Amino acid sequence: MMELNSLRQFLVVARLEHLSRAADELRLAQPSLSRTIARLESELGTPLFDRGGRLRLNESGRIFRDHVERALGELDAGRRAVAEAGGEGVGVVRLASETFLTLSGPLAAYKRAHPAVEIALHWSPPEDMARRLRAQEVDLCVASQPIPAEGLESVALFEEPVGVGTPLGHPLAGRTSVTVDELADEPFVTAREGHWLRRLLERLFAARGLTPRIVCETDEHSAIADLISAGLGIGLAPAIARLSATQAPVAWIPVDSPDCRRTVTLHWGAQNHLPAAARLMRTVISGWDWGADSTA
Repeated sequence: MMELNSLRQFLVVARLEHLSRAADELRLAQPSLSRTIARLESELGTPLFDRGGRLRLNESGRIFRDHVERALGELDAGRRAVAEAGGEGVGVVRLASETFLTLSGPLAAYKRAHPAVEIALHWSPPEDMARRLRAQEVDLCVASQPIPAEGLESVALFEEPVGVGTPLGHPLAGRTSVTVDELADEPFVTAREGHWLRRLLERLFAARGLTPRIVCETDEHSAIADLISAGLGIGLAPAIARLSATQAPVAWIPVDSPDCRRTVTLHWGAQNHLPAAARLMRTVISGWDWGADSTA
C-alpha cells in the first residue's frame, strides 16, 4: 500500500533528479530516501529512474509522476473545498509569477477589498508553472512568456513592446529606433537566467546568430534601471516600466523587431476547483486596467 509521504518524497526526487539534494530538502537520511524509492519501484514492478551515472527520471517515472501530482493535488483541493464549505477560515489564494512588480497594483486592490484573505505568493519559472497548476500546488499563474497550455485555461492580460534602456548620454539615446544587430557589441545589464527578460534577450540574439555580452545579471529586477542609469550597460525594458514614478533616468528606445514584445497571461488549471478567494483574485487581475498601472 503506497503511503502519501512516500509519494511526496518521490515527487521531490523526481523534480531534483538527485538523491542527496532531495534528502537535504526533505530533511531525511539519504539511505532512508533510497529505500522509499526502491519500495515504490518494487510495488510498481518497474524502475522509475535510470541510474547510469546521474539519476534520471525515465518514461515510467514521468508517467507515474504526472499521476501522483494530480492525485495529491486533488487530495489537497478536496481538503480546501471541505474547509470552504464548512466556513472554516477566510480563504487562501496561491499565486505564482516570474515577477510581482507588475502585479503590485491589482494585488494591493485585492487586499484592500478582502483584507482577511491570505495571499501566498510563489516565484516560479515559466517552465514549472504548468506542472504546478496541474498538481494544484498553486491556484493562479501570471507569465510573461509562453508556457505549455495543455490542461490549462488562460486570459491575456496585456501585450506591450519591449525596448532598450540606455544611460542618457549614450550614443543610442537620441535614436527613434534601434536594430538587434546594432546592439551586438553593447554591454547588457539583465535578469538572471530563466527570467522572461533574459530569455527574450537571448532569443532575439540567437535568431541572428549572436550572443549578448552580459556584464551584469541581477535578482533585483527593480535595480536594472538604476544600474543602466549608472552607466554599467544597457538593457531591455518593458514599456510599462517607463510609467513608474521611481524609474531611474534612462533613455528608452524602441527595438526594430516584431519579436521584441511580451504578452502577460493569467493561467489556471482547466479541471481545478478554484476556491472562492482564488476566483475573486482571477476577476480582479483579469479586469485590471493595465494601461493606467504605474508599476514595472
